[in-house]
Amino acid sequence: MDELRYPIGHYSPPQLITEHQLNLYILSIGSLPTRVAEAVAHLTDEQLDTPYRPGGWTVRQVVHHLPDSHLNGYTRQKLALTEDNPTIRPYDEAAWAELPEARSADPAVSLALLHALHQRWVLMLHQLTTSQLDRTFVHPVSGQQTIRHHIGLYAWHGEHHLAHITELKKRNGWQ
Repeated sequence: MDELRYPIGHYSPPQLITEHQLNLYILSIGSLPTRVAEAVAHLTDEQLDTPYRPGGWTVRQVVHHLPDSHLNGYTRQKLALTEDNPTIRPYDEAAWAELPEARSADPAVSLALLHALHQRWVLMLHQLTTSQLDRTFVHPVSGQQTIRHHIGLYAWHGEHHLAHITELKKRNGWQ
């Protein structure tokens, strides 16, 4: 079951994030909206409403979760850039995924939001200095994080959820 829940494995941050690795993370974040759109492009409503694993979210909920989560991630980085080590407010992602629009809205709405958000986010990420990448915020559950490591987490997060969709499609022969 763990391979269905974590198809690319758990996030394991490297001790040192090189400039090359950071650029790969930013490339992943920048290309994610297009890759998610391609992954769901020809799915029927029945397929969109299929959970990616038993007890898991549907494909539709995963698509809507991505901009919900990434808006929070983007905001956390902006707070870290403009405040001194702020404590951020977490959100209940499971509750958000159960809200009516997350269970029923056309994925195109969230894909458009994800595209716009990631364009803006990547513009910001490419302009960060070394000292800005090392700025921090505090998550009440997971503790202090640098922007540099947070970028890696969100690159993984996007790939993680994209794999939920693509692996479900493979298992069900939806290619």
